[in-house]
Amino acid sequence: MSRYSMSAEDAVRLVEQLAAHGVDACVGGGWAVDALLGEQTREHSDLDMWAPIAHLEGLFRAFVKVGVSQIFPWPGDRPWNFVLHDGDRLRVDLHLYEPLPDGSLHYGSVTEGGPFPAEALAGRGSIAGVEVRCEAAEWAVRWHTGYPARPVDFHDVTLLCQRFGIPLPEGFEPLGSASVQGL
Repeated sequence: MSRYSMSAEDAVRLVEQLAAHGVDACVGGGWAVDALLGEQTREHSDLDMWAPIAHLEGLFRAFVKVGVSQIFPWPGDRPWNFVLHDGDRLRVDLHLYEPLPDGSLHYGSVTEGGPFPAEALAGRGSIAGVEVRCEAAEWAVRWHTGYPARPVDFHDVTLLCQRFGIPLPEGFEPLGSASVQGL
């Protein structure tokens, strides 16, 4: 089990700190799934966050205020996607994007990545009773696929598909009552 742990209270504190610094943040990953479901369904080792690259200074100022100020080297880190941590147990997987003139969002570099619709980050949910902006359900499912699925991916995708009537992606079967630990 990971030594990193992101409780609902930690996630809310980080989201609120970002808002206080003018950062238009959007919750992603496993916490987005639980926000959409309106309840915590598993443990989380980190908080995935989407933010516009133009808000990077405010984002760094907000995270420094709560101690999340160290780069956590991770395979595949890129300037638009990297992990920050507090040296103890809090970890944030940051995803930076740039709004395009047509209203879509661009994630990645000029040669890697590409555009996606702004609606992908227009979901609404709640963490510990606090309303948050998060990934839309259909996109949360999409972003949990395209790589070898882990047990948490099966867990998250199955719950989202059941709750929102989304067809289960190919290769995903319900896990039944298997225990899922946050990664």
